[in-house]
Amino acid sequence: MYNKVFLIGNLTRDPEMRYTTSGIPVTRFTVAVNRGYGDNKQVDFLRISTWRKLAEFCGEYLAKGRSVAIEGSLQLSEYEKDGKDRVFAEVMADRVEVLNKKDSQNDDETVKTSSDEDIPF
Repeated sequence: MYNKVFLIGNLTRDPEMRYTTSGIPVTRFTVAVNRGYGDNKQVDFLRISTWRKLAEFCGEYLAKGRSVAIEGSLQLSEYEKDGKDRVFAEVMADRVEVLNKKDSQNDDETVKTSSDEDIPF
């Protein structure tokens, strides 16, 4: 089996960074991703979770409205609410790239990247 997700979208709000009881950083945010064309264009809002160094990176460099490219895996969780079974989908990000538009003073396009592979341990 293979579970891999690739997304490009915009953050709908600033990321929320928290720490587990054991001190591990976790950052969560929502990304709006367009799909379809012309009159059939729709937007999906997807929840993204990052952990450890990647969570710290996202907490520092991401903000509402930023364009990002995300690579990760889809995780489904089941829970019960008001007596009904529900399913919650979330992308567990392995890699995040901040996609900036060109700056008027700088002709180079800036891309900041981080992944768990960047961690030296």
